[in-house]
Amino acid sequence: MTPLGLIAGEGVFPLLVARGARAAGRTVVCAALADSAWPELADDCDRFRWVGIARIGQWIRLLREAGCTEAIMVGRVKKTRMYTRGAYLRYIPDLRTLRLYLTRLRHDRRPYAVLRCVTEELAKEGITLIDSTRYTPEQLATSGILTRRAPSDSQWQDIRFGWEICKTVSRLDIGQSIAVIDKDVIAVEALEGTDAMIERAGELCRRGGWTLIKVANSAGDMRTDVPTVGVTTIEKLAAAKAACVVLEAGRTMLLEKQKVLEMAERHKIAVVGVDPSTPP
Repeated sequence: MTPLGLIAGEGVFPLLVARGARAAGRTVVCAALADSAWPELADDCDRFRWVGIARIGQWIRLLREAGCTEAIMVGRVKKTRMYTRGAYLRYIPDLRTLRLYLTRLRHDRRPYAVLRCVTEELAKEGITLIDSTRYTPEQLATSGILTRRAPSDSQWQDIRFGWEICKTVSRLDIGQSIAVIDKDVIAVEALEGTDAMIERAGELCRRGGWTLIKVANSAGDMRTDVPTVGVTTIEKLAAAKAACVVLEAGRTMLLEKQKVLEMAERHKIAVVGVDPSTPP
C-alpha cells in the first residue's frame, strides 16, 4: 500500500486515524497544521512536518514527495483565530492558496466551499481525499440509546422538535449544533464552534436540563467534515448542566467512544444516536 497522507488539525481524531492506519499496515505521512495539530501526534506518524494552514502548495509538496496517493484530512481548525489581531501575518498564504482565494473562493468562502476547493486541488495532483472514518469505524455513533440513562419524555419532545431545525442550520452552512429546552432553541453553533456554544447555552439556561443536537454536514461528505464529540465535550456539557446529547448515527464520531460514554453516565447525560434515514 502507498503511504497515507494525514492533514491534521487539532484534537484526538488525527491521533486515532494515525494509529488505525498504522495498525492496518500503512505508513503515515503527516502534514501537521501549525497552531492546530497536537505535537504528540508526531509519535504516531512515520513522517511528520509542520505546514502552514494557508499553504496548500506546501501540503501537496510534502505528500507527493512521500509518494502519497490517498490522504485523510481531520482535526479542528478554530476559525475564530482567523479574526484575531495579527492573523494576517500568522496565516500568510502561499501563491497557490492566494490564487484560489482570489479566483474560485472570491465570492463564496463558506467552510463547505473551502473544503470542496481543497479536495479538488489535491485531486489535481493525484492525491485523493478518502473517508476520514475508514480507519476508525468503531468510533462512529450508532443508532439508539447509547447510555443506560434514556432521555425523559420532555427531552424526546425537544429531540423531535429540534432535529429538522438543526439539519436546516447545517444545510445553510451556519453550524452543526443547536441547544434546545422546552421546544425553544436557546443557542445555535456558528463561527465560535460547539464548545463555545455549549458554554453560552449553559449561561442562558442556568437551571439546566437542556439537549444538545449535533448533525453532520448536509452535503454528506465524510471526507472533509465529520462532527466529533469527545471527553472534553462531555465535560463542558456537564459544566453547562446539559442532560441529553443527540448525534447523527453513522456520521458522527465519538472520539475514544468508551471513555465518552462512561463519562456521560457519570454525569447523568443521556446519549442518543439518530438514524438519518428515520428521523425522530
